[in-house]
Amino acid sequence: MGIADPSWKYFWGFCSLTISRQSSICRYVATELAADLVVNVGDIKFCLHKFPLLSKSARLQKLLANSNNEVNNEVHIPDIPGGASAFEICAKFCYGMVVTLNPYNVIAARCAAEYLEMHEVVEKGNLIYKIDIFLNTGIFRSWKDSIIVLQTTRSFYPWSEELKVIGRSVDYIALMATVDPGQVDWSYTYSRRKLPSENGIDLQWNGVRQQMTVPKDWWVEDLCELEIDFYKRVIVAIKSKRIMSGDVIGEALKAYALKWLPAFGRDQVHSSEATRNRSLVETVIWLLPSEKGCVPCGFLLKLLKAGTLLDIGETAKRELVKKVGMQLDEASAVDLLLPAPVGEGGLYDIDIVQNMVEEFLIQVQSARIGHPAVEDELLADERASSSVSYASKLAVSKVIDGYLVEIAHDPDLPLTKFIELAEMVPDAARPVHDGLYRAIDMYLKEHPGITKSEKKRICKLMDCRKLSIDACTHATQNERLPLRVVVQVLFFEQVRCGASGGLGSVDISGAIRTLLPPENGGSIGSSRTATTNTEEDWDGVAAISDDLRSIKRELEAMRVGGGKRGGGDVKKTSKVSSKMRGILKSSRIFSRLLSHNQNSRSDTSESPGSVNPGETKSTPSRNRRRSMS
Repeated sequence: MGIADPSWKYFWGFCSLTISRQSSICRYVATELAADLVVNVGDIKFCLHKFPLLSKSARLQKLLANSNNEVNNEVHIPDIPGGASAFEICAKFCYGMVVTLNPYNVIAARCAAEYLEMHEVVEKGNLIYKIDIFLNTGIFRSWKDSIIVLQTTRSFYPWSEELKVIGRSVDYIALMATVDPGQVDWSYTYSRRKLPSENGIDLQWNGVRQQMTVPKDWWVEDLCELEIDFYKRVIVAIKSKRIMSGDVIGEALKAYALKWLPAFGRDQVHSSEATRNRSLVETVIWLLPSEKGCVPCGFLLKLLKAGTLLDIGETAKRELVKKVGMQLDEASAVDLLLPAPVGEGGLYDIDIVQNMVEEFLIQVQSARIGHPAVEDELLADERASSSVSYASKLAVSKVIDGYLVEIAHDPDLPLTKFIELAEMVPDAARPVHDGLYRAIDMYLKEHPGITKSEKKRICKLMDCRKLSIDACTHATQNERLPLRVVVQVLFFEQVRCGASGGLGSVDISGAIRTLLPPENGGSIGSSRTATTNTEEDWDGVAAISDDLRSIKRELEAMRVGGGKRGGGDVKKTSKVSSKMRGILKSSRIFSRLLSHNQNSRSDTSESPGSVNPGETKSTPSRNRRRSMS
């Protein structure tokens, strides 16, 4: 835009109406009249005339009145905002020359005019008045120009803040970002490169020309160009209007963080940009929507990892941990591998993951208390809500089991931390213990030096009744497990095969009761409730380990036999009878095993009466196998 004061055009009509540059440090008006005022702006001198300048600038009037140099009439304004270029714009306006303003120089001119006190009280239609009109009717009606102006205000702080130019820019940007997307045209954007199909129309395959639809987040990429302090003010202004949904705000914060946060490690934490990055992370955390699910959990965990490396404040970290805990069912085990704080042992921060689980459990408990069933018609809704909560708990249990597998590779991981984290998952949320078994097996593999009592502690986490057939098969061949666990696995695998083979529930229960040791209260199940035998007690049954292997081979044979279903009743009856004979035979072996264990406590020098001495002598080591006749 070009603005000028026409009142002086006739007076200076004989000159070229331009400010010429005699040298790199001297500028003057091309006229035959001698200059009677020298204005020093830094290292540059402006040789001008008093009359046009003093008539519009109250500050120059004061400076010249206080000047002791009456010969040259010279003044110095080294601290004018915008420097020599901004003063030149103001001087041209005083001379009635056409001044071209644009989004890149309008703030400099506005601050310089304020410095020179070019107000309406000095003269009507002064420069400040005309620049404000230009801003309101031109700049702030354009999305692109408003962003450019906001960016240029940084160079003129605190003038731009005191003149409320920053606040006005922020308000207009927020206003345009919250308009109905149906009223937005693609020409608003400027940082995003358009596809050929985004130029207003899209040529469909059937030849129909359809107008492009502008998405709700059309403004997200454009605002990524702002510095974090300006970005914060714009997002706050957008949220204050209560029009934009939390999902769009979350998408905007994610796009901004991914643009400005590098993928750095510990070696880059102390770089020159560490302070800026720390402020960025803390600001993004502060701006996160309060609603659940507006930001992906994976992004929150990446933000937490960056914040951990940058050593952000505890308040911001707690807030982020709380938000991750609310969406822990959406996380992945790999994303939870956050580095341990400097100075602490181990590779990963286990405590912060425990805090996330606690936040998730608090959320589940609060949801249960906050929505009681008070009316019959609400029963269906409550059941639906309970099913969703249960599905979330199942997902969290899988995530934590996978996380336990990953951290088990850490050779410095204390057993106590492993057990504490595993026990935080409720039993009801872990209907299958395959993932927990895998984590336990990985820990035993990576920590071969743990004691027998420690093996017993970690294996108590697992319930053998909740292992799948594949996990049972693997467990029976796992040399790292204590023999007590292998016995339990074999027993419940046998019971499972018996149930699938047609053995009634009453008979199965009776068979189970006959196999249980009396001190166990008539139940063998989870390692958590199993009898507290010492490892030495179970080592005493190594002499009949071949029987355990034979049981496994028998179970495999029953499983194979069960897969070949015949059409005749005779074949079906013979198969059921064969399975029942196998179960009864295995039951006698388990009875012999348990009886041997009880007798070995009272007199370890005698062999159990139910075990054939010849068989015991001929029994090889635990690793050998023989078929059961």
